Amino acid sequence: MEILNKLRNLDAYPKINEDFYSRTLSGGLITIVSSITILLLFISELRLYLYAATETKLTVDTARGETLRVNFDVTFPHLACSILSIDAMDISGEQHYDIRHDIMKRRLDHLGNVIESRSDGIGGPKIDRPLQRHGGRLDHNETYCGSCYGAEMSDDECCNSCEEVREAYRKKGWALTNPEMIDQCKREGFIEKVKEEAGEGCNMEGFLEVNKVAGSFHFAPAKSFYQSNIHLFDLMAFQTENSNISHRINKLSFGQKFPGVVNPLDGVEWTQQTSSGMYQYFIKVVPTIYKDIRGRKINSNQFSVTEHFRSADGFTQSLPGVFFFYDFSPIKVSFTEENVSLLHFMTNICAIVGGKARVTYPFALAFKLNSMANIYCRKEFLRPV
Repeated sequence: MEILNKLRNLDAYPKINEDFYSRTLSGGLITIVSSITILLLFISELRLYLYAATETKLTVDTARGETLRVNFDVTFPHLACSILSIDAMDISGEQHYDIRHDIMKRRLDHLGNVIESRSDGIGGPKIDRPLQRHGGRLDHNETYCGSCYGAEMSDDECCNSCEEVREAYRKKGWALTNPEMIDQCKREGFIEKVKEEAGEGCNMEGFLEVNKVAGSFHFAPAKSFYQSNIHLFDLMAFQTENSNISHRINKLSFGQKFPGVVNPLDGVEWTQQTSSGMYQYFIKVVPTIYKDIRGRKINSNQFSVTEHFRSADGFTQSLPGVFFFYDFSPIKVSFTEENVSLLHFMTNICAIVGGKARVTYPFALAFKLNSMANIYCRKEFLRPV
């Protein structure tokens, strides 16, 4: 009975019966339910006021001469870091081979544990005393200059490391398929280093700065070069077996991160089940501008993607690797954060609080209004003339 009496006392709108108030159990229960409802509505309105709403607008992208940052973090569990390289090119004719700057390589064991992290490229450091170009005896004043084995662009050019020989061959459009015949590579232990890393994996993380035009970049187990406008690789003699290009894309994004962005390739993993080939990602990049509530503008991009595997069987020009082909949408998306005005927030709060009596207690409110009207009319009727 005490609990019931307490509930009756919670009745915020007791019914007026002549000279006394009549509190009911149903009125107390309705008061509790309506109070909880009002509290939830108040919290909802407060959240809408504190958290900005995002407005979306589509416009034509008229930007020109911009560059694009491609952020990537890709793991190859069956390709060693000593043979893995990344190249980039676009339709404007700009080409970059064996990119090394702003890229970190991590050697991985068969369990995926990091063995070593390094930012250098394939091959070892320059040897202290490179070969003399033409052999013979050396005088005290004679400088050392390693031979480029026919790939010199001029008589004064020297190749003092295995990498410099490979680079000279690439510029000539030649493939260095047998480093065991190159003295610089033998002195640096290039072949032994590659064979030592056999069975390891590699993680490549970094970013590329590319022109904002259609183009591509790819990861491949060899160095690229062009010969007669054909894209080729200098696969070594010990790489003739099928290259396993199984990979996991830990992160791939175009531009800065902004609130709500979803990169569809993050966490995507592909395992090679057949013979070697090209795994291709065709990406459509959508320029995006995000402007937060403080007025800070973030120029970034969203993208969609489709995938395709092209087996090397029957294609003489099918090169092993993971290729990303990207193109840009002519439509730009703009996201703008906007807050609800204070006046709108206060109006909604007043409507919630003031609407409690009208919605929850229509009969009590009507009774009150009727009583007030009767008193007013009685006074007017009895007023002396």
